[in-house]
Amino acid sequence: MTTTPSLTTHVLGFPRIGERRALKWAQEQYWRGATPLAALEHTASQIRARQRADYAAAHISRPPVGDFSLYDHMADTALLFGQTPARFGTLANTAEALFVLGRGQQIDGQNVAPLAMKKWFNSNYHYLVPELAADQPIRLDSARYLDLVREALAENPQAKPVLVGPLTFLYLSRGIDEAGRLAKAPALAAAYQTLLTQLHALGVSWVQIDEPILALDLPTAWLAAFEPTYHRLKAVGISLLLTTYFGDINGAVAMAANLPIDGLHIDAVATPDLLAVADRLPEYKVLSVGIIDGRSIWRADLAALLDRLEPLHRRLGDRLWLAPSSSLLHVPVDAEFETQVPPVLRNALSYARQKLGELAALARGLSEGRAAIAAEIAAATAARAALDAAPGRHVQALKPLQTRIRQAEVSRQDAFAERAAAQQARFNLPAFPTTTIGSFPQTQEIRAARKAFKNQAISLADYEAAMQAEIRQVITAQEQIGLDALVHGEAERNDMVEYFGEQLDGFAFTQEGWVQSYGSRCVKPPIIWGDVHRSRPMTVAWSQFAQSLSQKPVKGMLTGPVTILFWSFVRDDLSRETIGYQIAEALRHEVNDLIAAGIGMIQVDEPAFREGLPLRKKDWASYLTWAVRAFKWAVKDAPADVQIHTHMCYSEFNDIIESIAALDADVITIETTRSNMELLDAFADFAYPNAIGPGIYDIHAPQIPTAGEITPRLRLAMDKIPAERLWVNPDCGLKTRSWAEVIPSLEAMVASARSLRSSVQ
Repeated sequence: MTTTPSLTTHVLGFPRIGERRALKWAQEQYWRGATPLAALEHTASQIRARQRADYAAAHISRPPVGDFSLYDHMADTALLFGQTPARFGTLANTAEALFVLGRGQQIDGQNVAPLAMKKWFNSNYHYLVPELAADQPIRLDSARYLDLVREALAENPQAKPVLVGPLTFLYLSRGIDEAGRLAKAPALAAAYQTLLTQLHALGVSWVQIDEPILALDLPTAWLAAFEPTYHRLKAVGISLLLTTYFGDINGAVAMAANLPIDGLHIDAVATPDLLAVADRLPEYKVLSVGIIDGRSIWRADLAALLDRLEPLHRRLGDRLWLAPSSSLLHVPVDAEFETQVPPVLRNALSYARQKLGELAALARGLSEGRAAIAAEIAAATAARAALDAAPGRHVQALKPLQTRIRQAEVSRQDAFAERAAAQQARFNLPAFPTTTIGSFPQTQEIRAARKAFKNQAISLADYEAAMQAEIRQVITAQEQIGLDALVHGEAERNDMVEYFGEQLDGFAFTQEGWVQSYGSRCVKPPIIWGDVHRSRPMTVAWSQFAQSLSQKPVKGMLTGPVTILFWSFVRDDLSRETIGYQIAEALRHEVNDLIAAGIGMIQVDEPAFREGLPLRKKDWASYLTWAVRAFKWAVKDAPADVQIHTHMCYSEFNDIIESIAALDADVITIETTRSNMELLDAFADFAYPNAIGPGIYDIHAPQIPTAGEITPRLRLAMDKIPAERLWVNPDCGLKTRSWAEVIPSLEAMVASARSLRSSVQ
């Protein structure tokens, strides 16, 4: 029988989506008007109740509350403190207001844009970026948050409320400059203090305040703001646990340890010397060690983790708390659902629920000795050893690949100017050529055919005929709309990464390995468990069929090596560089086969290129070197008249624009609508030499843009990019939109491009 560990264990956050994506289905039913808000809130309540049961089963001492969101935690924080854009009017802190921030709305027949989205540090989660105004007062609206706390306290009085820290909230916001954002810190800290006082009145004893910006290279002014801010927000009767994650906090350890807080959480996955941190911590404060990797799906090596923890436990005793390194938002819910993966792989998996068990085991091992968890240690060690010995884990023929790519010439043979001339001679494109990013609506019919084929209810021939019918429809629609460079629509693809992983050796696939990307959008990353290589062409037949239907160029669509790598759950025994080169080599063969099949435009998407950048600048050069080399290796054999496209979205490009230029793609398409073309500034300031397609309407919002909205954005783009190198396209793929939205939106986009053509001819 498992006993309650004496060491304090806690969790920073848990997956919000529930079992089998229950929250997603409830959200989308509500948004369609099929169910009332009460039904959505009931589903959310059930998810939270199951989470509390999981915490209780694993004897988590201080379970979190307040980490759950119906859409996004940063937007929740903006509503909590009344920091919402004036264009929405006055918004109370309600679920409906949260959805307005995430999805936009129509007011008097006009589209009101939602908040912009950006990647949450170097994860694949997209947060909504709060927009601040210098003259907007801080206004605490805590009723909805306090209701969640009461719900949790009713079952466990030790529940630990979670808040985004005030400085992380301000630093990651936009709308005013850094000085203006910092100027709001005193008033915001006062509002936090009021909220903490309210929590104390409910019986709360500990509160978790997340300040992950401490893992960044923060400007001096922001580091200096921590001490006065935390002195202002400290409330009587409340103990504060300051949490950092996704990286080590380097030189900020002493500053953070001496703040008026009662405990400090560090990401032990990214912090090699735990004793050095303990040495900096005053003797009366708690050190929370994020020892379980909150972003990995692999079973923990319990013996190795105890090796790290035991010296720390001897020094700190009960002042040592154990936790995952970060919120478990970034891993799936439960590996027990994976009944179809091979046993050797299933035994090596650890999702959110399993990580709670690992946490409890480590606490028992420290409190009672290793003998108390000998069975757990042996099972974990055996599972990891069995996976390492599995056929396909190590392919000897791939061992020289890293050295080969590092030493090779990876640039294309011709410079961009010569390539551009050859491509124009081949394609004869008009000014401001129009295209889309790749995917078209994934209709119920497409999903039904894919499910029927997977369940062996229809034959391969029937499935391929169904997909060809969808491709034919997509090509016809694009020609009727008047697009210049077409796509086949990706009907056959379940996901832009999973599709390729299914056809590459070294990958495995799950049934329920879903994680939240944003809002109701969930992704199911494939698992890279072995050495990666290509056994057969992956896209050639589909691209060849699509091109046969049109005289216009149809782009071959590939996901790039960096994105396949970072949007997968990656094995933990090889470097990212090694695996990235394996994927690049597989894609090089695919690119060459597409070229041999007559495909003249090939798009190699890299939306994760910026996401993969390490948080600390000292680590950037190494990553950028191999990431650029992997992309260039994949396309290096393309002749001059083959046009290589790439796509990136929700990224800040300023710091890495030289590396983006080093990719040397003929055309790059980027997301710019939610920033009102501000992201183009980096390309303009750098004098980016190749062609650019700034996204001129937001595909993540349900509004249909008009030509009157699109044309001004194009004119803004023309101010920054020479007309002869400007493409016109949406922000991202159209997979999540309906045909009723897609057709009029693209018609408006094409009309705007044609209007501009007449103005420059």
